[in-house]
Amino acid sequence: MVAFFSAFDWGQLLKATMVLFAVVDIIGSIPIIIRLKEQTGEIHALRTSIVSLVIMVSFLFVGERILDLFHVDVKSFAVAGALILFAMSLEMILGVRLFKDEVSGKTASIVPLAFPIIAGAGSMTSIISLRAEYAEINIVMAILINIIVVFIVLKLTRIIEKLLGPGGIAILQKVFGIILLAIAIKLFSANAKALFH
Repeated sequence: MVAFFSAFDWGQLLKATMVLFAVVDIIGSIPIIIRLKEQTGEIHALRTSIVSLVIMVSFLFVGERILDLFHVDVKSFAVAGALILFAMSLEMILGVRLFKDEVSGKTASIVPLAFPIIAGAGSMTSIISLRAEYAEINIVMAILINIIVVFIVLKLTRIIEKLLGPGGIAILQKVFGIILLAIAIKLFSANAKALFH
């Protein structure tokens, strides 16, 4: 337990937080959240945030064991994750749709909002990929910070939409898309090199 907390590092925390913020892209998801509210009624911000937190933290600690069952190491998964992040960044930059989201009815706060929009394949891939480089305490804190941001955004969705406008949201998507693209390339080059060696 002492070793867990002693590995805390502000630099790692900041980087991990930014990676997850770009991947979760809760600001870019505002149009989806508004559509879900219109289709299914009020979205429960606290319930969505707690479920997302549990999924992401659980995957941080047991995700590697799941990989072991399939005899896949973290470096290989990180390379695969880099390719997924690359595809996600292209979605954000080019405005194309590579991944399809299925919208359900009554449980919109859980499916599809908590999973897979917030704690989806991209988030899980990023968490495992980050674990290859950063200490667990820093990733847990980064997840918690992002979930707090998610909760605030869910509570203030309509206000944020009015403040940013369609143009503001589009610009944010492009900016975080470029950041995510750079992260994907760095993640791929670092882990692919280790695999070949």
